[in-house]
Parts: sequence; structure tokens; C-alpha cells
Amino acid sequence: MSFLNSIIKDSGNEYASIVSDGVEGSDVTGFVDTGSLILNGLLSGSLYGGIADNKIIALAGESATGKTYFALGICSEFLQQNDEGVVLYFDSEAAVTSDMIRERGIDPARVAVFPLSTVEEFRHQCIQIVDKVLEMPEKDRKPMIIVLDSLGMLSTTKEMTDTAEGKQVRDMTRAQAVKSTFRVLTLKLGKAHIPLIMTNHTYAVVGAYVPMKEMGGGSGLKYAASTIVYLSKKKDKEGTDIVGNIIKCNLFKGRLTRENKQVEVKLHYDKGLDKYYGLVDLGIRQGVFEKAGPRVQLPDGRKVYEKHVYDHPEKYFTEEILTKLEEAASHEFKYGSTSTEVPVHTEPEQ
Repeated sequence: MSFLNSIIKDSGNEYASIVSDGVEGSDVTGFVDTGSLILNGLLSGSLYGGIADNKIIALAGESATGKTYFALGICSEFLQQNDEGVVLYFDSEAAVTSDMIRERGIDPARVAVFPLSTVEEFRHQCIQIVDKVLEMPEKDRKPMIIVLDSLGMLSTTKEMTDTAEGKQVRDMTRAQAVKSTFRVLTLKLGKAHIPLIMTNHTYAVVGAYVPMKEMGGGSGLKYAASTIVYLSKKKDKEGTDIVGNIIKCNLFKGRLTRENKQVEVKLHYDKGLDKYYGLVDLGIRQGVFEKAGPRVQLPDGRKVYEKHVYDHPEKYFTEEILTKLEEAASHEFKYGSTSTEVPVHTEPEQ
């Protein structure tokens, strides 16, 4: 037994390990596709990555910025990638319906919805579930993703009691309850390789020197979440018709990729999330494409309008172009040049 192994054994820490053997609960072994190549790049440094399979991600924004839509879209991609996968959806807003699940292309037989109203309920139920998973032999575990929609709507037991008794007092325990919840959950989720997606509201900071948004729920979530993405939107128009939204995704916190990077994704009312939108901007920034007046110049010299590229993505985003854009995404979003490898793209079997 090596010197380090003997120290680890003496410590009694079941999570401890030598780094060359892998870091239990921290090392990323896979990613969940978000449905948007550019958003995958922002979160993982690879167009074919996405959300880390053992981390907590928070999607934060004002009302109607697409937080629930993104969460459901990721669940849909996850279930398509994992034939035996399941989704545990903790709903504090009573917003998810059977029709909504089906309309997103999600198999309702593999989704369980847990209505809840307090932070304590979520903590107890979620920890119970994760502990049961950890007790199972790894070969018996099923791929799983947990969603909390939303943290901002959760009350506390004290607030519920005060309200029932007619007390008009401010609940000073909520921030501590949130912090303690994620103190316990973070390591357990990592060890079980279960990603947790949370939605949360933001509010304008009063008196800030420059306009800025803050996430509700106190500081606990800021420390616990590996990734925090702030969402904001603007209307997408064709002529005078509003056909969807352009959603700006700002990486407020990232442990796998560079913070404060921004990308834009397109959400069509009739077609859903655009898989390729945002890649032209990435290509121009990284020299894969060139700006030629109102058009885009491709590596082969052709000049086309950006809208035409997105209208016919299969024609312009060839395997060769996507390979160059993958290198561009790594250069733009990863920390340094020795970042952890991300999944290699392979074409699905026909």
C-alpha cells in the first residue's frame, strides 16, 4: 500500500482518493445535450457536450425568459440519449402538465412529478432519493436527472406556520435553509452522478452603481451551483410577425468554462429550440467565417446571408465546418489549453 493510500485509509473519508485514480464525485464522466450546439459550447467547451452529469446548474432569469422550457428541453434530450433514463421533476409552481410534457416530446412514463411547497420538503425528499440510489450497486442504477422548478417559489416551514397563524413577520430562516440544503446535496449528487437543474428568478439590485441582476434565494445557491446561467430575451420577428424569442445566455459562474461569456440561442414558437443558431457568430469571432458586408463568407469563398445559412443548416454546417467550429468553441470557452477532454462527436447510426 502506498503512503498516500495509507493516509486516505486512516482518514476514514469514503470520498477521498488519489487524483490519478479519479476524484470521486467531482470528475465529469459525461454530458447531457441541451439541444443547442452553442449553449453546449458555453457550458462545456464542446458543441457536443452540455450539462455535466454530476453537477448543479442554475438557470436564472425574469419571468417568461424560457427557464422551464430550457429545463424541459434538456430533459427531452436526456431521455432520448438514455433509453432507461428517468426524470424527477420537483415542481413548486404547479406549472408542469401532462400535455406540456408530451408536447416537448418527453416520454411521460419516464417522468415523475413531485409537487412541493417548502425548501425542507425538497431537501428531505431529494436526499432520501439520492441516498437510496447510492445504496444500490452501480450496475442496478438507472441514468437520472433531477429538476427543481423553481427555487424562488419555495417557502419554508416557518413561513407556512407564520402565515397560518396570521403572523406578519419576515422569515429570516430561508437563506440558511437553502444553504444547508445544497451543502448536503452537492457531494451526494456528485457521487451518484446525478445532474440537478434548478430554475430561479432574478431581481434588479436597488442602488447598484451599474444596472445588475441578482438571483433570489440568498448566497447558498451561488456557492453550491457549479454553473449559473442568466437568461434574458428579446423578440424575434419576421417582418411584423413575432415568431419566437432570441435568448441571451450569460455564464455568471462556470467551473468548466470561462465565466462572463455570452451566447444567443433562438427559440421558435413553432419549431422549438434552434440547434444551430449562434454558430455563425462563433465562426466569425474565431475566424472560421468572415464578415462580408451584410453576408457571411464561408471557408470555400461563397458569400451567403446569415438567415439563409440558418434556414438550410444541413447544407452549410457540414462535418468539415462543424469540426472547425468545435475547435473554435474549445478555444473560446475553455480555461487554458489543457482543459479536460469533452465528448467526441459521432454520427448516429442510420
